[in-house]
Amino acid sequence: MLKSILKKTITLILIGGVFTSATACGTTEGVSTGNDVQKSTGDAEKTASADADELTDITLVLDWTPNTNHTGFYVALEEGYYEDAGLNVNIVQPPEDGATMMVASGQAEFGIDFQDCLAPVYTSEDELPITAVAAIIQHNTSAIISLKEDGIESPGDLEGKNYATWELPVEQAMVRNVVESDGGDFSKVNLIPEYIENESAALQTDEVDAVWIYYAWAGIACELAGLDTNVFYFKDITPEFDYYNPVIVTNSNWASENPEIAKAFLEATSRGYEFAIEDPDKAAEILCEQVPELDKELVTKSQEWLASQYKAEVDRWGYIDQDRWDSFYKWLFDNELSEEIPAGYGFTNEYLPE
Repeated sequence: MLKSILKKTITLILIGGVFTSATACGTTEGVSTGNDVQKSTGDAEKTASADADELTDITLVLDWTPNTNHTGFYVALEEGYYEDAGLNVNIVQPPEDGATMMVASGQAEFGIDFQDCLAPVYTSEDELPITAVAAIIQHNTSAIISLKEDGIESPGDLEGKNYATWELPVEQAMVRNVVESDGGDFSKVNLIPEYIENESAALQTDEVDAVWIYYAWAGIACELAGLDTNVFYFKDITPEFDYYNPVIVTNSNWASENPEIAKAFLEATSRGYEFAIEDPDKAAEILCEQVPELDKELVTKSQEWLASQYKAEVDRWGYIDQDRWDSFYKWLFDNELSEEIPAGYGFTNEYLPE
């Protein structure tokens, strides 16, 4: 949801430009011989350049500015996992129309998007060649947050309160669903059209009582601001709302022609996320080193929170469950928010490591 708003309403900010991994041969040493002759600096540079040319270039387009959703990619860069897989991965910021359009047009091999945002892609008359190939986080962490003093302990308590809306049909339909499931009257929720950049600051004003957040970032930011809050997650109220966000997408035509490269990328990426699960503090350090503009305290706390969320209860990072995938799209169709998307359409687990 948030991604849809960001695509349409604000100009994306480049952070650090294009991030590239150091080549594996950047520290190539001379080969010891009987005469103990070492290569000259010039020869070493030529060797590094030649080996770098042997790496396969891969472009990954983020959904937004770097954050802890993306840590595994930066770990894989820093730890050399991509180079080990024979890849030279460039991480770039998306254009205004989003990462998926770059991937669909062949300008990038992989991108980041959200399952809810992919519905119009899968129902487009243009038949865009987009397939989701990994879930970055296993469960939907989106939620509604409010100050405890406002008394919004469950969705029905939104009656008479000011909710900051992005004015998107799917967003408002989901809020309506959880409010009415809790016995509330959605018509009595005050919808305040406002894009919130700083959730903790907004909640401390008289204008906004409740905001839709992704807890790993905005929720943690509210904690660090010392706010006493109430939070309810959409997935805990309506099972169909436990959809996948964010996900890695690829160009299905490219992937079918280059399956081993796609598998190599996801295997190296999986190693990056496994690292972040096992050592979230070190992973946070790596992300902050790669993207120094980020708030280190927020990154560290967010990383610690996400460590248990990347895989949750599944054995394989990135796994997408078809029942959960399908149930959300069926809910969209049943509520006339999307054209029908066939069961099992739009994703695959075939490129994930076993």
